This record gives sequence, structure tokens and C-alpha cells, in this order.
Amino acid sequence: MRAPRARPAAGLEQLGAVRDELRRRREKDARRLRAESERQARAAEQQQVFARAVGPITPLPAHGRALPVVRATPPVARQRERDEREALQSSLSDGLDGDALLESDDSLSFRRAHIGADVVRKLRRGEWAIQAQVDLHGLTRDAARERVGTFLREAQRRGLRCVRVVHGKGHGSPGKTPVLKGRVQRWLAQCETVDAFAQARAADGGAGALVVLLSGAPAKSG
Repeated sequence: MRAPRARPAAGLEQLGAVRDELRRRREKDARRLRAESERQARAAEQQQVFARAVGPITPLPAHGRALPVVRATPPVARQRERDEREALQSSLSDGLDGDALLESDDSLSFRRAHIGADVVRKLRRGEWAIQAQVDLHGLTRDAARERVGTFLREAQRRGLRCVRVVHGKGHGSPGKTPVLKGRVQRWLAQCETVDAFAQARAADGGAGALVVLLSGAPAKSG
């Protein structure tokens, strides 16, 4: 009968390696548990310190509502906008000499020296596409001047070429006369970005509106 064979040395070494790995894992778990226990102890101690400092407190009940997400808003150069608006408005006065209105017809159309008379005729006939408008009905003189200045500044910023300014026919004014019409014409003539303006055709407001051509690239007619 044969004697039992001895286990190879390699098997003993594997068992020893497994035992060592298990021991390392137990030690690692023990360290993690101790660290977590210490963290909880520190948190509890901090809560006790806070409670002693502020006194008794009553937690608010859970409301079940989602908290709003606060998003940062991009900065707006409001001071620069105010400066530009004030500079433009301060340049619009009621004292412009009537000779600056180069067209002498009843509508007192206006054009710069470098703008041809045909441009004003096209404005009267509605051959320029109106891209935006401002309505001054119901506004006082100062409010209307501010509105016109703001409108022209925004139109310039947007690169608009042809706009309409509705000043009204004065039906609701004392004496049924258009109070703002002459002032609006003088304001527009003082604005460097205005190349020309003319009374709108009947379909676009007639005597109660002006079609204004702003400096810039030529606009499409339509």
C-alpha cells in the first residue's frame, strides 16, 4: 500500500497569500469604520456646539416643493446705455431753425445735403420697407422726446434703415392741432443718424406719421 503524497509547497504558499489578503481587507475595513465613526462624532460635537450657541430650535416641516435654481444673469452695461440715451436726448431740442428742413412742401420733408430728392419721393410713395415704428400717442413733449431718442438709438444698434415715427394728427389736442408733429421733425433733423424723412402715405399713417431713412447700408424697397 502506497504512502500518501505530501502537498506541494506551492499550495501552501497560495493559502498563505489568501490569508494575508483577507487580513489586509479586515484591517482596511476596520480603518474605514474608525474614520467614519470619528467623522460622525465630530459632526455630533459640532451640532451640540451650535445648539448651545443658538438655543432651542424647531425644524421646519418638509414642504415637498422643489427649490428654485438660481441662474446667473449676464451683466448688462446699464450705465453705458443711460449715458448713450442721455447724450442723444440732450442733442434733441425744439429750437432748430426751419431752414434745416430742406424740402419746402407742406409735409416739411427733410434730407441731408448728400441725399438726393428722389430718396424723399420714394419715402413718400412707400417704396422703402418699414422695419420698425414708435407710437407717440398720448405722450407729453418730454416723454415723446425721450421715446424718440431711445427708439433711434435702438434702431441704430440693430442696423435698421427705414423706420416710422407716429406722432398723431392732433385730434385729441386743444385746437385739434398736431402738437408733436413739428417738434418730432426738428428732433429728427438734429439726429446725425437720420438721412431723410417724409410724411407717410395714407396707408402708413398719412399726416400723422413720418417715414424716416436712417444712415447705413441701402435698404430693400418693397
